Amino acid sequence: MTSVMFLVGIIVFVVGLLFSIGWHELGHLSTAKMFGIRVPQYMVGFGPTLWSKHKGETEYGLKAIPLGGYIRMIGMFPPGDDGRVRKRSTSPFRGMIEDARAAAYEELRPGDENRLFYTRKPWKRVIVMFAGPAMNLILAVTIFLGVLMAFGVNTQTTTVATVSECVVSQSEQRTECRAGDPESPANAAGLQPGDTIVAFNGEPVEEWGALQQSIRETTGEATLTVEREGRTEVLTADLIENRVAKLDGSGGQVENEYVTAGFLGFSPATGVVKQDFPQAVERSGDIMVTGFQALLNLPSKIPGLWDAAWGNGERDQDSPMGVVGAARVGGEIFTLDIPASQQIATALFLVAGFNLSLFLFNMLPLLPLDGGHIAGAMWESVRRFLARLFKRPDPGPFDVAKLMPVAYVVAGAFICFTLLVLAADIVTPVRLTG
Repeated sequence: MTSVMFLVGIIVFVVGLLFSIGWHELGHLSTAKMFGIRVPQYMVGFGPTLWSKHKGETEYGLKAIPLGGYIRMIGMFPPGDDGRVRKRSTSPFRGMIEDARAAAYEELRPGDENRLFYTRKPWKRVIVMFAGPAMNLILAVTIFLGVLMAFGVNTQTTTVATVSECVVSQSEQRTECRAGDPESPANAAGLQPGDTIVAFNGEPVEEWGALQQSIRETTGEATLTVEREGRTEVLTADLIENRVAKLDGSGGQVENEYVTAGFLGFSPATGVVKQDFPQAVERSGDIMVTGFQALLNLPSKIPGLWDAAWGNGERDQDSPMGVVGAARVGGEIFTLDIPASQQIATALFLVAGFNLSLFLFNMLPLLPLDGGHIAGAMWESVRRFLARLFKRPDPGPFDVAKLMPVAYVVAGAFICFTLLVLAADIVTPVRLTG
C-alpha cells in the first residue's frame, strides 16, 4: 500500500507540474493573441511530440519531457541591419545571432508583416513576456491562500505541550534540571500539559505568536486564564527574566543568538489551525520573501550540492531540488502518517512552491528567460524616450538577438546546475522523514 501511495504522490506532482507549465504558457499565448501576434505553436514539455492538434493558426501539443514548455511567436527578433535575415557568417558569435534571427522568421507567411512580436510597442511586449511568470505567481498565491484558509497549517498553539520543572537558560542548550536550579514560574503556578491558555493578564489570546510576545515583555506577577478539561481556571505566575532564543521577524528562532526576556517555562503544542484571510495573506507574504531569499542564496548552495552529489557531504534540508527530487518528495507526502486532508494540503503547497520558483526564476533579467526579454523591451523604451527628449533620430527596436551569446552562456550554466541537482537528487535525496 505504501508503494501505491508513493506512486500516487508522484503522479499528483507530475500533473501539477504539467498544469503549472501549461498555465505559464497560457499567459504568454493569451496576451500575444490579444495584441495580434501570430503564434504557430503552444507546447507543454520538450522533445518528441506525444500529441498535438491544430486549432486555428496554432498547434497545441504535449511533448515527452515535462521540464518546461514554450509558445512560438513570429518575429521575436528584428531583422538584420540590411532589413533581411542574413546568411550565417563564419563568426561563432555572429552565427548564434543569425541562427536565432532565422528561427524567428522561419514560419513567416504572407500577411505576417504586421503580426511580428518585435513590431509591437515595448509595453505590449513587456505584458506578453510578463504574463507567463505572472500566471505562476497568481496560481501560487491562490493555492497558498486556499490551503491556509481551507485546510489550515501545522503551527504552534496556545495549548501546553510540556511544562519545565526548573529555569534553564536556553543558551546553555540543556533540558535537564540540576541541583540549585530555581523552579519555573509555570510549574510553580500549577500549569499542566493539555491546558489551553485563552487569556494573559486578562487579555484574550488566540495564537501562539501573540502569547509568546506578551510573555517575553512581562516580568513579575501575571495571570493566566486556562481551559482545563472543560472548565476555566485562572492561575497566577511570577515571571522572571531568562536568556531565551532571539526571534526573527516571522516568529522563528535565530540559531545561536539569545536575548534577555520574560520567562514562564512551558513549550507549546502544535496543531493544524485554519487561518483567516489577513493571517493567510501575511503567511503567504512570508513564504514569498523566503523564496526570494532562497533565490539570492542559490549560488552559495552549489558547493554543498557538489559535496552531496560527488563527495561525502550530507544533503541540507533546504537544499535546492529539481523535478526528480520534488517528485520524490511528492511521493513521500502521501506515505506520511498524517490525515489525508493534510497530505493533500502539503502536496498543494509543494505545487505552489514550484510555481513561486518559476515566477522568481523567470523574472531574472537574463536571456533566454522571460525577464531577459522584458529587460530588452524596457531598454528599447528608454532609448526611444531619450531620443525624443534630445530630438535625435528614433534608434528603432533594440536587437535582443545580439544578446544570444549571453543567452547560450546562461542556458549552459542552467543545464549544468540542473544536472548537478539531478545527481544530488538521485545520490542523496532530500527526505521528509529520516
